[in-house]
This record gives sequence, structure tokens and C-alpha cells, in this order.
Amino acid sequence: MALQEDKLVDWTEFEAVREQLGANFARILRYFSEDGIKSVESIEQAMHEKVTVALIVPAHTLKGEAAQFGARQLSALAEKIEMSARHLVEIQQTPEELVPEAARLRPLFDATMADLEKATNPLVQRRQADDDQAVANQTFGRL
Repeated sequence: MALQEDKLVDWTEFEAVREQLGANFARILRYFSEDGIKSVESIEQAMHEKVTVALIVPAHTLKGEAAQFGARQLSALAEKIEMSARHLVEIQQTPEELVPEAARLRPLFDATMADLEKATNPLVQRRQADDDQAVANQTFGRL
């Protein structure tokens, strides 16, 4: 499944959280990034080692933190991994059936974080504005 980049983040939810957190927003977003990287790595490691129970906590953590910032696709994927892992633990199965979801997790996390970075980093916003202006200048010069 290709990523639908325009739907990675619910920007209304994101802006509401940004407003609610105020001065703490950047710090908490950085924690989400750091925790997210650890959660993705833990999930990948658990899949590699075929330890189903080790999927639950990092998937749960990622689910909640992603939802907090409006990252609905990432939250939903983490929730699917968490709930499936819980079921597999109950029936005492290894997590091979979760390989497709686990394989999608890192690219989705990276794409989501890139979108969040674009929305919060003034340097990225400035670079995009400069690129847009350069394109406009080239178009004007061709007329």
C-alpha cells in the first residue's frame, strides 16, 4: 500500500495539540520522535527474534503518542500490531503473520515524522518557500 501523504496527519488535531501544549510543544514532539524510533526498533527486534509478547508495549506506546499528534495512519498501524500481538500471545503463537504490518511501520513512521518536521521547523518552511519562489521566477521568465 502506498502512503497517502496528505492523510498521514490530521492537521486539525495536530494544531489543537500544538496550541494546548504551548511552549512545551517542541519538547514533547521531540520526545515522540525519540520514543517512536525506540518503539519501531523494538518492534523490529521482536519480529526478528519472533517474540510476540515483546511487540505489545512498544506498539501500545507508539499508538498513543502518534494519536496525540494526529498521526492517524501510524496510530492505526501500531494499534493493529498491538492488538494482533495480544491475540497471538493468548493463543501462544509467534508473530509471523504480522510481518507485512511490521514492514510498513518504519516507512510510515519516517514519512510521518518528515511531515511533522516540515510543519514545525522554520528552516524547512523557509527552504520550501524559497523553492516555491524559484519555481515562480522560472515560470515568469518563460512567459
